[in-house]
Amino acid sequence: MFYKDKKILVTGGTGFVGTHIVEELLRAGAWVRVPVHRRACPIRHERLELAPGDLTVLDDCRKLARGMQYVFHAGGTVSSAGTTAGAAMAAVTLNTVVTTHTIQAAWEEDVERLLVFSSSTAYPEANHPITEDELWSGPPYPGYFGYAWMRRYTERLCEFAASKSKMKIALVRPTAVYGPRDTSAHVIPSLIRRALQKPDPFEVWGTGDEVRDFLHVSDLARGSLLLLERHAQCDPVNIGYGSAVTIRQTVDAILRAAGHEQAKIIFDTTKPGTIPFRMVDISKARRLLGFEPKISLEEGLAGTVKWFQANPQLHPL
Repeated sequence: MFYKDKKILVTGGTGFVGTHIVEELLRAGAWVRVPVHRRACPIRHERLELAPGDLTVLDDCRKLARGMQYVFHAGGTVSSAGTTAGAAMAAVTLNTVVTTHTIQAAWEEDVERLLVFSSSTAYPEANHPITEDELWSGPPYPGYFGYAWMRRYTERLCEFAASKSKMKIALVRPTAVYGPRDTSAHVIPSLIRRALQKPDPFEVWGTGDEVRDFLHVSDLARGSLLLLERHAQCDPVNIGYGSAVTIRQTVDAILRAAGHEQAKIIFDTTKPGTIPFRMVDISKARRLLGFEPKISLEEGLAGTVKWFQANPQLHPL
């Protein structure tokens, strides 16, 4: 009942993570406002308001936050391995601008609670499930340098705002997220697109032994709502699956879901790779939020493949 009849802004509410947060809030009985700029919103609901707004414009952010009690900041962009210089810088500069504007607007408009996404890419390299207090134990993995430091800076901005205002801020450090509506160049949507083309052999960048902690986006959305409700203390919390798989195992599951399991898999170690091991410790989320992931990787990948099959116009192969 925490969200029932609350007025809530979801920046990035037309995007991958944001649309799932919007759906979760609507199920909880909230009134939701979503900024619409360059992308249409796929959701329609009597308690959903679509408002024009550009998060790179501070005055637009103020207007969007006006009258809102809570804000979920899911707006911005992502980067991936092998990206161009321009795209890599966009992931840093755009996110810094829109996050700074969103925090300032929420503060000025007397928003009660704000949730901001950090990232598990901000952690240093580790070969174990990494805990929240290890963020500053070393530099980020070199392949995530720009994006990771931007996320670390985001957390410092939140600490500053929380120390100077009455606004309560929740900080999420999600692991690798996947699911329906993900049209990015991240590993799972990229693998699914190619699996549906059914090439044989099926080429995968890297060794296949890289370890990841993949979390379904609906579990992230649910965990984020729990965090803003129960621990808006500007104290970062990992939201992940809590166990890990190799890229090789992930590829096998995707090929099964796509009906292409007979393909020969070739791993190309000459192509750009990413961090060899990344898994987050979610004991803090379990203790403080009562959070447990509900969707297994096998189930989640099967549903994601079905979404890609049903929406070919949204992800050109």
